[in-house]
Amino acid sequence: MSIAIRQVGPCFAGEVDGLDMRQPLSHEDAAAIHAGMDRYAVLVFRDQTIDDAQQLAFTQALGPIEQAIGTSLCAAQDYRLPTTFADVSNLDKTNTPFARDDRRRLFAIGNRLWHSDSSFKATPAKYSLLHAISIPTKGGNTQFADMRAAYDALDEETKAEVQDMVCEHSQMFSRQLIGFFDFTDEERERFRPVRQCMVRTHPVTGRKSLYLSSHAGGIVGWPMPEARGYLRDLIEHATQREFVYTHKWRLGDLVMWDNRQTMHRARPFPAEQPRDMRRTTLAGDGPTVAQAA
Repeated sequence: MSIAIRQVGPCFAGEVDGLDMRQPLSHEDAAAIHAGMDRYAVLVFRDQTIDDAQQLAFTQALGPIEQAIGTSLCAAQDYRLPTTFADVSNLDKTNTPFARDDRRRLFAIGNRLWHSDSSFKATPAKYSLLHAISIPTKGGNTQFADMRAAYDALDEETKAEVQDMVCEHSQMFSRQLIGFFDFTDEERERFRPVRQCMVRTHPVTGRKSLYLSSHAGGIVGWPMPEARGYLRDLIEHATQREFVYTHKWRLGDLVMWDNRQTMHRARPFPAEQPRDMRRTTLAGDGPTVAQAA
């Protein structure tokens, strides 16, 4: 049975039928998934009762992965998952929800802001694949914004203004927005800003996207207050209802999105309830712009 994709979002996002991730991914199905990502930017796979090894094998069949190293406040000895996975959960290594005031939990609340995965790395991520192992009784949805549609809706003057714009991205910027300033000297060094283009062109479709994120805290050559006001206005524009798909998680869902063409954010859920979400990530092709010395 060949896979089929139907649109579920307002202008993007598709749900895939006819694929069992417990089975090896054929070249034909891999090509269909890449084509689906080019078109829909977000793909939903329901009822995937897979283990971590099967998720990793599925991911690696689509391309080289990005290791999840140094992107959270967890020390290496406290990792719950191997570094082939990003642990997008509220659980410690004993599978117990973090205390409400645990700095690891407070840092992770930044994921409730609109962002693009790994935009704070010199080489940002390509695809993210998030699998739901356990979900809370309420809340915890994930929202996605189509940054292609957001770019298309800009007036011509703004398109010209942002075309060659370069932004500085850091996880410190996004966490400071929610009032988190509790960084060690080592963390401040690790989260030093990197530069990213404001506008990205898809290598297959040629379609342009705004490349925004809460991690973007400055525009090269602009005064900081003006830059942050401008970035806030652009994010408000890009996350209007007509550009947003909200995914309501079910156990076993795996959702894959293209970080080059979308932003996303997690929604709140009860702090005492476990939310076990495991993300594999496809590595990007290279930096979007040369980095500062």
